[in-house]
Amino acid sequence: MIKVTLKDGVCKEYESELSVLDIAKSISEGLARNACCGIVDGEVKDLRFVVNKDANVSICTFDDEEGKIAFRHTASHIMAQAIKRLYPETKLAIGPAIAEGFYYDFDRETPFTPEELVEIEKEMKKIVKENLPLEMFELPREEAIKLMEERGEPYKVELINDLPKDAVISFYKQGEYIDLCAGPHLMSTKPVKAFKLTSVAGAYWRGSEKNKMLSRIYGTAFTKASDLEAYLHMIEEAKKRDHRKLGKELQLFALLDEGPGFPFFLPKGMVLKNTLLDYWREIHKKAGYVEVSTPVILSRQLWETSGHWYHYKDNMYTTVIDEQDFAIKPMNCPGGMLVYKQSMHSYRDLPLRMGEIGLVHRHEKSGALHGLMRVRCFSQDDAHIFMTEEQIKDEISGVIKLIDSVYKLFGFSYHIELSTRPEDSMGSDEAWEIATNGLRDALDENGIEYVVNEGDGAFYGPKIDFHLEDSLGRTWQCGTIQLDMQLPERFDLEYTAADGTKKRPVMIHRVCFGSVERFIGILIEHFAGQFPTWLSPVQVKVLPISEKFEDYAKSVADRLYAEGIRVETDNRAEKIGYKIREARNERVPYIIVVGEKDKEAGKVSLRSRANGEEGQFDLEDVIARLKEEIETRANVQ
Repeated sequence: MIKVTLKDGVCKEYESELSVLDIAKSISEGLARNACCGIVDGEVKDLRFVVNKDANVSICTFDDEEGKIAFRHTASHIMAQAIKRLYPETKLAIGPAIAEGFYYDFDRETPFTPEELVEIEKEMKKIVKENLPLEMFELPREEAIKLMEERGEPYKVELINDLPKDAVISFYKQGEYIDLCAGPHLMSTKPVKAFKLTSVAGAYWRGSEKNKMLSRIYGTAFTKASDLEAYLHMIEEAKKRDHRKLGKELQLFALLDEGPGFPFFLPKGMVLKNTLLDYWREIHKKAGYVEVSTPVILSRQLWETSGHWYHYKDNMYTTVIDEQDFAIKPMNCPGGMLVYKQSMHSYRDLPLRMGEIGLVHRHEKSGALHGLMRVRCFSQDDAHIFMTEEQIKDEISGVIKLIDSVYKLFGFSYHIELSTRPEDSMGSDEAWEIATNGLRDALDENGIEYVVNEGDGAFYGPKIDFHLEDSLGRTWQCGTIQLDMQLPERFDLEYTAADGTKKRPVMIHRVCFGSVERFIGILIEHFAGQFPTWLSPVQVKVLPISEKFEDYAKSVADRLYAEGIRVETDNRAEKIGYKIREARNERVPYIIVVGEKDKEAGKVSLRSRANGEEGQFDLEDVIARLKEEIETRANVQ
């Protein structure tokens, strides 16, 4: 008798061994039809996997992340089979499922064209209709190599050679197509009906610039055509909102060949950035933080003490000064340690909350750079909080509330992940347990739902990550809270306890925005460049109908400017319709048009981005309305 415990806690008994698919069928035929894979005792398994002993089993459908991966991995095999049918000389590399779909890398003399993608999709549809079963089989190493050599797949041979010598190697077969693969996969090609090949890009074999450039075809797949259509619509909308495109159009920032990965902020971009930082300083002052600033370049000795020299050196830029090694800081925290050590501290001083908007540099490969989202230098809105162990839960709760208030202001929803100890870590088991439990307890006591992300903590401590969801439903990891008991130890930080003894403080690293540059990129796409009035680089555009009304337009603009409202005047000799269209394209929240009737009445004609043409108003009423929007930071678009 085999006992199977399902994810809802129900225990089912079976007289003999059976597959994951059979377990799904025993629950319901509907579940079996929708099943993509299973989780057996914590490990993702194929539906074909045979359960032959007592086990915990979860059946995964497309609604589960593991199910999506199995489904889309099968789609990547269908694509590869179609390509081998149409272009048999093509060599196969790798084809995994990824966050929003799948890709496969191919070695072909000429890159694939958009027209060829259409032909590949047609062939994929034929393969789906053929309802080919996916059959898994295993071979010992030498037979596996021989099979791939016979089929002319040198990349697969290389992958096999990298596996342990005693490994039994698995393959999946669908019709005439055979691929080296660990799975899991669907039972047949039939369910993969809603798919789309989205783009072609170049990719180096194994991500190394020393290797050959391959053709990477990206695609996505869903169980329903309606879900695919919704996703493709989201992708098109995302293209319109691309922060690189809007950043250029709105003159916010520039990405130049003279500084790859080092963004240039233009005047309007600096207004946006400084407005964000003014808000950051305001809320942190209210929350009891003090602000510090630490140097960009610090000695190798400091980075050895912090552990970064040994755990992070490949991402650091280094230099030599006076025949000594130095590094440009990739993080602000070691400098924060030195600031703490400049004074003697008592338990009465704690918690000590120190904030820093520090410029950091991290080496990213050129292929990974992406607008403001992935750069080589950025400002991090760091804070380091030094506290006693007894203060951990309260301080973490305070940080969670602060970050929550920031994200709600911009209209973001979010989910939280608790990331635990990674393999490459430093410190004792006891310290890690205290730190992890401190984060977990704070989340539990605040009634916050979270997902545990095993092994994804920082090398010096566990962390809480905030994943934002933007207006298109995409997620971004921004805020983080990291509890650290390692750096205070390594830097020999102390405070005097109530009984006069010296004790070691506990430390929190945390950010709200994360990378300020990346957060700006997210905001640009979230708002599609239509920032709320308080955040807009230009809040009002004043447009005289003709040259005769330029003086009146100037008096209106001067009055707005005197009230602290960011204003521009368009005095170009263009028709008013053209000026209005231009101002709308610039995503300005408010447009004031002034002509003869306005001047005679001493009023202004107002247009808003939210409501269109609103009519004639007293300028003072307009000023009062704008100032309230700005001062309350209303999320009006």
